[in-house]
Amino acid sequence: MKRTIGLFAVAIVVLALASARQARADVITEWDEKGTAFVTPLTAAWGGPNMAQRAMTMVDVAMFDAVNAIDPRYRPFIAQAPAQSSASKEAAAAVAAGTVLLSLVSADSKTAADIRAALAAHLEAIAPGDAKTLGIKIGQEAASSVIKKCETDGSDAPDAYRPKTKPGVYIPTALTVGSVWPQMMPFVLKEPSQFRPAPPVALQSEEFARSYNELREYGGKASTKRSPEQTETATFWLMVGPQAYHPLLRQICTKKALSVVDCARTMALGAISLTDAYITVYDAKYHYEFWRPITAIRNGDMTGNANTPRDATWQPIADTPGHPEYPCAHCILSGAVTRVIELQLGGSALPELSMTSVTMPNVTHRWTTLEAFTQEVANARIWAGFHYRFSTVVGTEMGRKVGQYVVESALLPVR
Repeated sequence: MKRTIGLFAVAIVVLALASARQARADVITEWDEKGTAFVTPLTAAWGGPNMAQRAMTMVDVAMFDAVNAIDPRYRPFIAQAPAQSSASKEAAAAVAAGTVLLSLVSADSKTAADIRAALAAHLEAIAPGDAKTLGIKIGQEAASSVIKKCETDGSDAPDAYRPKTKPGVYIPTALTVGSVWPQMMPFVLKEPSQFRPAPPVALQSEEFARSYNELREYGGKASTKRSPEQTETATFWLMVGPQAYHPLLRQICTKKALSVVDCARTMALGAISLTDAYITVYDAKYHYEFWRPITAIRNGDMTGNANTPRDATWQPIADTPGHPEYPCAHCILSGAVTRVIELQLGGSALPELSMTSVTMPNVTHRWTTLEAFTQEVANARIWAGFHYRFSTVVGTEMGRKVGQYVVESALLPVR
């Protein structure tokens, strides 16, 4: 009897330790969530949500390279020195994330102080010893490699966009977003124009008239056709940056109970796809410079299309984003991240995923298929008055191509 009780006690301890090890795979999702919270308030100062996404890609790639150096199951993003398998993956991931984040903010800022405090608290909870010391060193090295690589990617080049005007003629003076990103070095894509789409549809076409009128009727601030549910969805997806798509990746890691390395890889592939999608969509936007709906609808008599009536006072739900219309950026992002998830899961069916939005508090949206998610995002941008239907279709398909290319080209399994 005593022996039975002893074996039972040992079994409980083993199961508890195994559970603790599995739970610490949360270090990846925890620091992705912390990082998103740290960088989101800096979006305006950085010049747009694309810069916040770049920051989180650096964080997730550094965490992946750090834990993968300890358990080398995949090709690294940037090759690291061989690491001892006894090193703490948790310490390595936390330090990699914290070090990258600190490199992106002023050292004497409140944000930097908050990052240092969060990292210190995390490390304090890890037992001291060689494993922790080695993990810290590996995390620092992985972060340094990513920081160095991204220093010259061109993301912060001076904005030299030349507005289209005539001498002496007033035009709106807001600065553009992402105008230098068509020249930025992608994380994985060969070049920004790799998936540049065909031109937008002709203004005189029936397709343009259909998209124009759908948007004019359903996307206006004063629309009488848009339902309350459609208005909610449009407002929900005014959310931008990593906070809009990283929660999906974190939930996949948690619901599929992925290991530390597999979770880090999933987060890194998703983040890379999102940043490279931003690069390729800005390439297309500034290549074609297609007019936004508020410009088109207020000048509907200039299209050469008898089926595009002018509405002189039309305006969308919220301020139109400060970059050209074609193609839809939210759509390419949703297409990219869902294609990564689809390829990781081996299909489009999902464990139920859910999300809340900072632009629609106290509302939760849920999805059980990837198609439902991407379709909601596309519809939201139409109902918000920002994008034509044909632009959402093209954007989503571009995103799927970006996501697939990233998964097939980066962080591949080691044979």
